[in-house]
Amino acid sequence: MGRSFFENLGCKIVETCVILLISSFDWGMEAAMKKPEEKKYWYWMLAGFGAISLSVVFFFLIFRLQSVEQTLRRILDILMPFVYGGVIAYLLRPMCNWYSEGFRQLMRGKYEKLAEGLAIGCSMVTGMLIVYLLIIMIAPQLYRSAASLWETIPDKVDQLITWATGIFGENELLLNYFNAGYQAIYSALDKWAQETLVPQVSNIVSGVGLGVWKVFLFLKNLLIGLIVAVYLLASRRKFGRQGVMLIRSMLKPRWADLVLEEIAYIDKMFGGFVDAKLLDSAIIGVLCYIGCSVFRFPNALLVSVIVGITNVIPFFGPFLGAIPSFLLILIENPVKALWFLPFVLVLQQLDGNIIGPKILGDHTGISSFWVLFSIVLFGGMWGLFGMIVAVPLFAVIYDLIKRFVHKGLKKNGCEEILNQYNEEFNGEEPKTPGENREQTE
Repeated sequence: MGRSFFENLGCKIVETCVILLISSFDWGMEAAMKKPEEKKYWYWMLAGFGAISLSVVFFFLIFRLQSVEQTLRRILDILMPFVYGGVIAYLLRPMCNWYSEGFRQLMRGKYEKLAEGLAIGCSMVTGMLIVYLLIIMIAPQLYRSAASLWETIPDKVDQLITWATGIFGENELLLNYFNAGYQAIYSALDKWAQETLVPQVSNIVSGVGLGVWKVFLFLKNLLIGLIVAVYLLASRRKFGRQGVMLIRSMLKPRWADLVLEEIAYIDKMFGGFVDAKLLDSAIIGVLCYIGCSVFRFPNALLVSVIVGITNVIPFFGPFLGAIPSFLLILIENPVKALWFLPFVLVLQQLDGNIIGPKILGDHTGISSFWVLFSIVLFGGMWGLFGMIVAVPLFAVIYDLIKRFVHKGLKKNGCEEILNQYNEEFNGEEPKTPGENREQTE
């Protein structure tokens, strides 16, 4: 459908404002060069006209917010392979640098140029091999556990009732609770199957074509993303230098230093935190598998994978992993499920007090309260992805606000308030790179 008269009028107004803003800026700068004494007046005029023009553009964007959102989504869908490639390259960058340093030491002389290509190839193969091993470990075990669980739920629940009867046979109140819970669960599952699952089968069949097309698009974007990741890894140093030159060409040295320092801090937060958290979760997963094998917990591999993967999520991760793992073991062996609770509690305490601090350290510089706040906020906005990136993202925002507050206090002559705060709470908050830079100036 064509755009309405008001939409065309709004586009023309915005286009006119942008053209006038650029033209008036050139005209004003030329006039200011001819008459330097009137320079400040031209700046005031340009500032006022620019503010009005930007207000018109902002109002138009708010008025046409849905169209702008659709356009941005369309652009994002087109560039999705580059998003995948950027994420893959960013995650593989530390591994690629490690391979590159090793190959450069081994291949000196005329073969040194091959080191970078070998490093990129080895890092890509290693990353794909890790994903492949996780899939072949998780998928078959998950399918078998789900199929076995679905087939044996009635028998396992009967065994649970029999076990509860033998343990609490004298207590009729507890037995009534068990029987009522069993009947409620069985009725709920039967009602769900009859009223929800069966009617949805036709919808699932009709949506198979759309689902296959979405899978095809995902695989296509992923394949192109892998190619993009190779190019990004090969040109990572060149792109880094180009970014530095671009920033220093646009900003004054002081502001360029601040921007580059903040970019380095963002890279440290996201890259360091994600890499360290993945390593920490892998260690926890291995330790969980060893413990489950020693204590002979059912579904040891599946439980360990669940605990390891959910451990990537700060704060809520241990709980999210322990609940489904407990239920999986409970269906197979109620007694082992009760023993699993103290085991996973000890494992999480080991991670929180020993393994995690050794790997992560005081990486984020924010308190536990803000960790919880950031996970709830960004998890509610972006789901699982938001919960994973919540802590480093909020750490960057927190650092920016802290630096603005410190600079404002010093500018307003209120350094005594800042010094009192540091004396009282200095031991509770790790210093950020911004604070360390301010103290060295």
